Amino acid sequence: MDNYMKLYTIGYGGRNPREFVELLQQNGIRTIVDVRLRPDRASMGIYVKAKEPTKGIQRLLTDGNIGYVSLVELGNIFYPGYEDWSQRYRLLLEKAGDLLFEKLQNIEGPLCLLCAEKKVADCHRLQIAEYLEQSGWEIEHIE
Repeated sequence: MDNYMKLYTIGYGGRNPREFVELLQQNGIRTIVDVRLRPDRASMGIYVKAKEPTKGIQRLLTDGNIGYVSLVELGNIFYPGYEDWSQRYRLLLEKAGDLLFEKLQNIEGPLCLLCAEKKVADCHRLQIAEYLEQSGWEIEHIE
């Protein structure tokens, strides 16, 4: 990957929708990159990826003039329920990271990775951010 840029991360857990969108706008986010494995099953309904872009998170973001892209291939696909999930996910990124992140190059930035957990330390987006940081990206976590 040779087109590096600044990347943000955010979790929606515990945030009301207005606060969530305002945080994104304050940081100049143009596109949310949803890295949830099952965005169609969000525990907080407004953050669900609906079948129609006029509902759910896509509608919330569109109303805030923010784009939305879902990259389920970056979800914590293989390791839910494992105590050592973060080490396993990190190993996956070490083996296939460049392939998994190709699509990021074509998404309008500034980008922000989205997952459910409010604190990045509790989420697989930390491993994604660390991998990209080692590849030359500048990372900022919105907490």
